[in-house]
Amino acid sequence: MRDYDAATAFLGEWGLFQRLIFFLLSASIIPNGFNGLSIVFLAGTPEHRCAVPRGANLSGEWRNASIPLELRGGQEVPSRCRRYRLAALANFSALGLRPGSDVELEALELEPCLDGWEYSRDVYRSTIVTEWNLVCANDWKGPLSTSLFFVGVLLGSFISGQLSDKRFRRFLPKSSLSATRILSISHGGCLAAGTEILGKSVRVLFCTLGVCIFYAFGYMLLPLFAFFIRDWRMLLLALTLPGLLCIPLWWVIPESPRWLISQGRFQEAEDIIRKAAKTNGITAPDVIFDPSELQDVNSQKQQTYTILDLIRTRNILTITIMSVLLCQHFSCFRSEQVCQMLILPNTAISVLDGNVEEVHGNLRKKRDLFDPAIVSFRMIISVGYFGLSLDTPNLHGDVYVNCFLSAVIEVPAYIISWLLLRNLPRRYSMAAALFLGGCVLLFIQLVPSHLRALSILLVMLGKFGITSAFSMVYVYTAELYPTVVRNMGVGASSMASRLGSILSPYFVYLGAYDRFLPYILMGSLTVLSGILTLFLPESYGMPLPDTIDQMLRVKGLEYRPPSSSTRDSKEEEENPEIFKSTAF
Repeated sequence: MRDYDAATAFLGEWGLFQRLIFFLLSASIIPNGFNGLSIVFLAGTPEHRCAVPRGANLSGEWRNASIPLELRGGQEVPSRCRRYRLAALANFSALGLRPGSDVELEALELEPCLDGWEYSRDVYRSTIVTEWNLVCANDWKGPLSTSLFFVGVLLGSFISGQLSDKRFRRFLPKSSLSATRILSISHGGCLAAGTEILGKSVRVLFCTLGVCIFYAFGYMLLPLFAFFIRDWRMLLLALTLPGLLCIPLWWVIPESPRWLISQGRFQEAEDIIRKAAKTNGITAPDVIFDPSELQDVNSQKQQTYTILDLIRTRNILTITIMSVLLCQHFSCFRSEQVCQMLILPNTAISVLDGNVEEVHGNLRKKRDLFDPAIVSFRMIISVGYFGLSLDTPNLHGDVYVNCFLSAVIEVPAYIISWLLLRNLPRRYSMAAALFLGGCVLLFIQLVPSHLRALSILLVMLGKFGITSAFSMVYVYTAELYPTVVRNMGVGASSMASRLGSILSPYFVYLGAYDRFLPYILMGSLTVLSGILTLFLPESYGMPLPDTIDQMLRVKGLEYRPPSSSTRDSKEEEENPEIFKSTAF
């Protein structure tokens, strides 16, 4: 029985068909770039102060002195949440007394902003903060709204994943792309299509540089949209409409032949391959797929694995916990779906070398999304990535320029991480990136306040390190888990990274109490993640494990041979025909 890549090798790797698929799917990721972090401008908090009603009986002098001054950032500025009691000021004004000379302002009683707030229009014309007054006593609702935004991202990804599950494909003929084409819920469908349709050598390029860099291009467009559209409702509309351009992909991009084969629809798969050959100017062989051989594969006994298999041994439990922690620290809501699509029902795809592992039958009956140490590893990384991205409005300088720089720095980060993955060991590459990002963030508090440009440079350097590690962790995670539970393991890690993005707004919120506190926490967690990385096994150049017993060992854990034959060994005997691949 030949594997899929061998059967379709006559198509070549980089023909017209593959180029169209590559660039169309990559371009469709761009809207995800400017929608993913749009909350930075939708929920922006402008400078504000207590409003003084026009009907107040105050002279111009007393009206100007009605807001007390407070020290913020080394400067005296008007208070955002308090004012002098207007009734007392009205009495002083009526008596002809003057503020400062006749009345000591520091001795006056203060009151909250009973008449609302006045907002600066220099940066934002309107945001959800200005519309619903999410400041002062209600400022906790700002990070809550951001967290709810990421909860929506989590639910959207889950729904789109369910729509593309095989149970719903009979209602959605091209459901591997339907979520992206029509609903724009998630770009997981594009990742699935790209990893399944493209060939070995192009697949790794698509899943790393193609998806990530086009996402960064979309991220760069976000401050441009926000600069010219400063009303939050119109901005949200402008950011959403480009997603409609993905609808024509329904008629341009075919369904995945791999998935069609897994469903027994061999003729449809062969028709698509023949059309691809025609597009590339290649004559297809008379028989591409042998239905009898493929049917034998699909009729193999199905082996069911559950979430409990992720904690079956001390080794896999340790890897799961460490991965969850790491991913919480720097999730990126675009790249995690790359690994969610690495292992699809009936087809396991290694992103690194592009080889395909055909696992006979479904490895599970339902898609499990939770999993305990590769998962905790990734949770920490999510907080760092989104924390730095959401904190751009709090940096010195122009918020639009800072957001653009935050997007630009991701491009070299992805390129460097791709080169590191191709040429150097995983553990040391990730640890170096994490130590770089963490140490830089810890040093920010030592920079003098007047060196604002240096502070911004260090923040961007910190994000460079965290983004580089972020883009590597998904590949690393997929290599550590064995084939039989890889989808569950990666899915649980991705869920952890989503939880990290939900927590990240509260790290930024801590800056209201101490502007260095978010950097200290994120820097400390990043360094901790780098240390944890060194305890994980090295997967560079190692064969991808197929069973739990074949997993690489975590450093410090003794190997204990199983006392009896396990379910994995039984599966090897029952399903000996597995196409193995080696991590790049």
